[in-house]
This record gives sequence, C-alpha cells and structure tokens, in this order.
Amino acid sequence: MQRNIILAGVGGQGILSIAAVIGFAAIHRNLYLKQAEVHGMSQRGGAVQSTLRLSDKEILSDLIPKGKADLIISVEPMEGLRYLPWLKKEGWLITNSKPYVNIPDYPEMDALNEAIRSVPNHIIIDASGLASKIKSTRSSNMVVLGAAIPFLPFDWDDYVYGINQMFGKKGVDVVEKNLEALKTGEEFSENTRK
Repeated sequence: MQRNIILAGVGGQGILSIAAVIGFAAIHRNLYLKQAEVHGMSQRGGAVQSTLRLSDKEILSDLIPKGKADLIISVEPMEGLRYLPWLKKEGWLITNSKPYVNIPDYPEMDALNEAIRSVPNHIIIDASGLASKIKSTRSSNMVVLGAAIPFLPFDWDDYVYGINQMFGKKGVDVVEKNLEALKTGEEFSENTRK
C-alpha cells in the first residue's frame, strides 16, 4: 500500500492542520510517513503546499515525482490546479469551490471550474458552505479532508485519533465539530461519486 498526496492552499486555510491529522492517522495505522512542506508568504495569503507519502513499507524520499500523486487535496481551487502535473491519470483532485482571491489577476471562476472539470476524477466541494451549515466555519479544511476519506487508507478510528491529537487541547467541543466536519465532507464525496 502506498499513497502520494499533495495538499495545496493559501496561508491560514489549514493545510498544515490537514497534514497533521493525516500524519497522526498514519501513525495510528502503523504506516510509514514522509512529509515535506513549502510555506510561501503564508501570513500574507501566500501559497502553502505539503507533500505526504504513506506506505506500509519504508519510504526513502518525501518528494513525489511528476505523474505519481494519487491525490491532490486543495482548500483553494487555483492552488489545486497548480499541481496537476503531479497527479496520476487515475488520481483524484479534491478541491474547495471557494476561491481565495489574493492577486489582482485571479482567474475567472468559470475558467477555473472548467479546468477542474477537465480532470477525469475530481470532486468540487463547497467546504465553506457545508462548514457554515454545521455552525463551524473554521473547520472548512476538515470538510475538504472529509471529502478525501474514500481515497485514504484509514479507518474512522484513525481519524478520531488524528483529530484528538490535533485539537484535543482545545476541548471536546472543538474535537466534535472537526469530526462532524470530516463526516460532512465524507458524505458529500460519497453522494457525489454515485
């Protein structure tokens, strides 16, 4: 078993929280894990990217070669498209539909959506809207992660462990809201692919 994952977004959107939850879930599952992060001007809305490689065998490098990523999980649509050259032909692009317009020449949403829909395996999720429905706007990143659950090698217990490790110090309510966000994203993903 091996999964190569690229996480993409903008500073402040919770990319590193997604990476941490996946990392804790991998530890709980007794998998090997290599991770690398690129922080742009993250406090000013710059690009943030993380690569995760998971395997049941030892991993020698944290780098994902072009055309070898199984999954791109993006909390910002344009940032997800940036990494398409790394996605396998049968790989999945999971992206939030809401843009973070941080540059004056940000592409039109119609063009972005057309590019996303050109990827054979894609899920576009209104993570912000779904997070608002469960009254947890800060957990939209966990909604996006939830949409990726069908493509990750974990059981629900692994996610519970990861969420508790990441958010446990913030209290039971925060843990429960993040778990609800995960479940909301997972249900959306399952219904979308039917």
